[in-house]
Amino acid sequence: MKKRSKKSRFNVVKFFLVLVIVYLVGFSVYKLVGMPIRHLRVLNNSYLKEQSILRETKLDDYPSFFLTTTSSIKRKLKSNPYIKDIKVEKKWFCHLYLYVDEYRALFYNRALGKVVLENNTLVDIDDFMPLPHLINYVPDNLYDEFVKQMANVEPEILLKISEIEYRPNNVDKERFLLTMNDGNYVYLTLYTFAKVNKYDEILPTLENQKGILNLDSGNYFEIIN
Repeated sequence: MKKRSKKSRFNVVKFFLVLVIVYLVGFSVYKLVGMPIRHLRVLNNSYLKEQSILRETKLDDYPSFFLTTTSSIKRKLKSNPYIKDIKVEKKWFCHLYLYVDEYRALFYNRALGKVVLENNTLVDIDDFMPLPHLINYVPDNLYDEFVKQMANVEPEILLKISEIEYRPNNVDKERFLLTMNDGNYVYLTLYTFAKVNKYDEILPTLENQKGILNLDSGNYFEIIN
């Protein structure tokens, strides 16, 4: 006598239980992926305002924390001339930190009406910047080296320079005159340009007298009466 095969019965309870579990897992993943950035900071920025960076990267509306990637942020800032690099750090509780590495602004070129960055890029001036002004034309064969030497000037010294003038003489065609904010003048050449970083050390030796500091040759000081 043949045994009857038992047919599996459809279990409604188990089916709905599986549906509920799948729904809860899916909903949890959806909520997790869509969780917005809760805290956002832009750090180390000097020239670019935080709100400007957030608008440019479309982070100002606090999008999904998990869908926001370093590559997407860098891609959106790729065309910004001030951005050298940017580091993105994600922390617990949906905290996002952007560490900005900017190209330094070196001087304002009056002839071009542009600010010159350390990589020789020209940008418009959007706001007041305490930068020295290059007041005249520098020959093309000297200009790139001049920008390179300006990039080596310490930031605190750069703030002390008011104007820069290309001032060659019969002896040296690479000579520049710097007008300092304190009323002193400094002569330099492209070869001796790094000496301006010693200005704060030299200043006390001038005994509060105003004059011309010749650092192009001779390293001597002329008092202006």
